[in-house]
Amino acid sequence: MLAIEVGPVDVAHTRYAISPLGEAMNALRVAAGKQPAGPLRPWAERIAPRYARLLRETPAVAALTTLFRRGGYNADFIHPPPSSPGDDFAVELAAVRATPLRQVRVEIARNLVGLRTPPRHVQQILAAPDVLTRLSDAIEATWHALVEPDWPRLRTVLERDLVHRAGHLAMYGWAAALSDLDPRVGWRSEGADGVIEVRTGPRNEWERHRLGGKGLLLMPTVFGTLISYVEPPWPYALVYPARGVVNLLGPPPPQGGAAALARLVGPHRAQVLRALAVPATTTQLVRQLGLSLGAVGGHLAVLRESGLVTRTRTGRSVRYERTPLGGTLAGD
Repeated sequence: MLAIEVGPVDVAHTRYAISPLGEAMNALRVAAGKQPAGPLRPWAERIAPRYARLLRETPAVAALTTLFRRGGYNADFIHPPPSSPGDDFAVELAAVRATPLRQVRVEIARNLVGLRTPPRHVQQILAAPDVLTRLSDAIEATWHALVEPDWPRLRTVLERDLVHRAGHLAMYGWAAALSDLDPRVGWRSEGADGVIEVRTGPRNEWERHRLGGKGLLLMPTVFGTLISYVEPPWPYALVYPARGVVNLLGPPPPQGGAAALARLVGPHRAQVLRALAVPATTTQLVRQLGLSLGAVGGHLAVLRESGLVTRTRTGRSVRYERTPLGGTLAGD
């Protein structure tokens, strides 16, 4: 159980980031059956042949999946928090490749404590002099096979979650920002300060940490579950399930009255209106729906003129969201 003490300065220093490498590792967990697929089962079934080919062509992938565990320590060097908010897989992979070999050995040994003895071929990879190179190459192969082909849509889900989370923290504070982060995460106010409580297991004792003005790094994930970073040299960070994952493979599934809505405003316009269950930019809608930029822009213009959506400019971005009338028509 973690108790992370938060002060007033930590709100200003809290950062948000998207980690392509983290998504590759989390996708591998789902593909390997190390984590339930849940609403991503259609994705897992679709990429199953890719995963089987990945295992055949890159044996070190099996070593990576051996290190995955739930409710215990996982080696940090294969899934480090990003050093910048950008989503550059090459930069993240370079950081993994630069990990000191001594650290790699220590983390692998700690990771394996309590696990069943791995198969001999996995033991040989994990004990090899070039283990870091092999595992790094496996991470790169995983990215190209499982995540990169779907990255535009994946990134859209993550970006939309970040905008939602950052807005709630800035406007309403920690309680609002953490309210739907994960059932295992809670907030306890203590005057001007507060405590983020993270239930990491069945233990009753609390492990206390203090942000001390450094802020928290928050990273949404499409595939993953709750992950906490509280050990040096990493920044304090929480990886949490992103909102809108069920919409990953396209627009939200039609609800009752969807056919009537399509007859009223047209099928593609109805798709756009339903997709705005979470505010989005035009580009994000293009990625999600697979429509052209011109088509999405035209549909948004008509919906806005009809009082069904509004738009808000933030810096260089323009976000669209449904009005109460638009939400009613969409079936919410």
